[in-house]
This record gives sequence, structure tokens and C-alpha cells, in this order.
Amino acid sequence: MADREENAVTADPDYMGFIHSVKQSTGIDLAQYKEAQMKRRLTTLRMKNGYHSFSEFFAAMMKDKALFYEFLDRMTINVSEFWRNPNRWEVLRDVILPDLQRSGRRLKLWSAACSTGEEPYTLAMILADKDILAQTGILATDIDDGALAKAKQGLYLERSLKDVPRDVAARYFTPEGPVFKVSESLKKNIDFRKQNLLLDKFDEGFDLIICRNVMIYFTEEAKNKLYHKFSASLRPGGYLFVGSTEQIFTPAQYGFESTETFFYRKK
Repeated sequence: MADREENAVTADPDYMGFIHSVKQSTGIDLAQYKEAQMKRRLTTLRMKNGYHSFSEFFAAMMKDKALFYEFLDRMTINVSEFWRNPNRWEVLRDVILPDLQRSGRRLKLWSAACSTGEEPYTLAMILADKDILAQTGILATDIDDGALAKAKQGLYLERSLKDVPRDVAARYFTPEGPVFKVSESLKKNIDFRKQNLLLDKFDEGFDLIICRNVMIYFTEEAKNKLYHKFSASLRPGGYLFVGSTEQIFTPAQYGFESTETFFYRKK
């Protein structure tokens, strides 16, 4: 059934033309994402905006920046929250970071596909509580300009904070009407940048790369490419932290060894 669904998608010339046009114009390669679920997601968006074909939708998207940002938002599924899977962040705080600190060097950390900023801000809170935020470099990247703008703004609805320990929330958030504003002390220590994970080159020498709940949308070929790129970007002894549905079953092929659950250490 799944194979027939994928073949039906691939045989759709309107959608395949859309994939080609998007890549030619933006460098975003939708073919690297699982086709059936991506087409379903974008068909819903196209129809919601009143376009009868993907070719019409693409033409409109190239003229309307708001529509293009809506496309990016739907494509990347910007669903995030602070302290997502809290016990994994506790492992990061209590096991991974102390191991990295033993080097005595300034730590270099990266939140890849950071969406609207909840993940790098969670990391910054942990570092601040350990009194090492100012001595640590945090890079946070995403392909979506709209998501990055929200991250830089740092305003969040209360539901995004549901897993944040109450004392931590009190230290790093200020209520402003219906939203909560993240502390400037966290903001100033995070470098938000636009990046296409599949296309762009990565920096090197990272101690920790966090890339969670993103790989599930990519094809196996794209995942394989990204794991190799992440490995090359980590220093020996550095860690890759992935999402709860993204376990790497053969980490050795990327130069990793499994340590804590969902953490992989570069040999």
C-alpha cells in the first residue's frame, strides 16, 4: 500500500514540476523529504489558499512573500516546545555537559533546525543555571525566516512552557499580557542564522549538535547524508542529540557510538 502511494505521488507531473521549480528558485530540495506526507501537507495548504494546481501555487508563492513563508512553515512543521521530553534534557544537564566540560575549553554548541527557538533557549537556560552560558557559544539555525524571526522575538504562549520547571520559568520568562517573554540574558548568547541543512556546508569543531524531530521527515538517503555531515562537524568526543523517534540503528557507520538514549558520541 505504501509503495503504491509513493508511486502515485511520483507519477504526478504537476507536483513533480513544483518540486523542480522550488529547487531551481530556492535551493530547497523537496525530493529529499518523504514524498507522500509532504505532498499531503502541501496539497492542504494549496487548496486552503484557493489554487487548483501546484504550478499556480508556485507562481503565486514567488510573488507573495507571506505565502512563501506559509509554505516554508508548512514544509518544516514548526512544532516545538520548551523542555520537550524533559528526562532527555536532564541527561544532557547531568551527564553530557559535565563530560564535555572536562576538556576545559569554551564549548561550541549547535541547535540545528531550531524552529521558533524553544530548543536553543532550553539549552541556554540549562547553561545559565550551570553558570557557563557566557563562556559557551550557541549557534541556532533554521531554513524558515518566519520561524527565526519568532525565535529572535522570544515571545511564547503559556502552553509552550508546560514542561519548564516552575523555578526555571520564573527566572527566565516575564509575563507580558497573554504571552511570556524570554530573558534578554538568554537571547544575547544565541546566534540565530538561516541555514538549509541539506544544501549548506556546516561549520566544524562542535562539542554538541542537537537535531531533534526533524530527520523523520527526510528520506533514508537524505538522513544518511546528514548523519555523515553531522559527524564531520563534531570534534572527537562530541555528541549528537536526536529526537525520541530518531534512533540511529547503526551508529558506527557514521563514526558514532551510542551512549545515553538518543545521544551519540563521536569516536
